[in-house]
Amino acid sequence: MKFLIDHNRSPQLAELLPRAGHDAVHTVELGLERAPDDKLLKLAADQERVVVSGDTDFGALLALTRSQSPSVILFRARNMPQAVDQAAVILGHLDEVAEDLEQGAVLVVTDARIRVRRLPLLHDE
Repeated sequence: MKFLIDHNRSPQLAELLPRAGHDAVHTVELGLERAPDDKLLKLAADQERVVVSGDTDFGALLALTRSQSPSVILFRARNMPQAVDQAAVILGHLDEVAEDLEQGAVLVVTDARIRVRRLPLLHDE
């Protein structure tokens, strides 16, 4: 799987995921640490990458635009500050959420659970 690690996550996360066979780049590597969220979403969608962030604005933008991609993993856990812990959560649950991420989803990781919401987040009833 391919990941785009947002500037609010450690660059070490972009080093740990490839060790498990995944493609990961950090916004700092790309010179995009100050890029607006909509630009990062477009880049991730164009390159079929999953955004990994702690920024809730990504979910809001996906909802407002009714986008079906890219997928986002949103860390809202207080007890997982280290990149190694975040990588362990991603890698430890990737098999069970891979299909959701491939189809388009927002995964919210808290200390207690992982919540999966399929895209688009807002849809006509």
